Amino acid sequence: MTPSQPNNPLHGKTLENILTELVDHFGWERLGQRITIRCFTDNPSLKSSLTFLRKTPWARQKVEELYVKTKTK
Repeated sequence: MTPSQPNNPLHGKTLENILTELVDHFGWERLGQRITIRCFTDNPSLKSSLTFLRKTPWARQKVEELYVKTKTK
């Protein structure tokens, strides 16, 4: 059993959940302005973005950091 992490906004969130919430909050265009990644700016889709983010640690980190910032405001 894993210990509870009540102060970790990423705990229990999948990358798909995080990205979906960010897209719902910002939309693809504003998300692409905040994090300049081609999968957000050129013909964006959830599937292609998830594929890229799972293979690219620095991009995933930027997405997770933006998610944490939006949740702690």
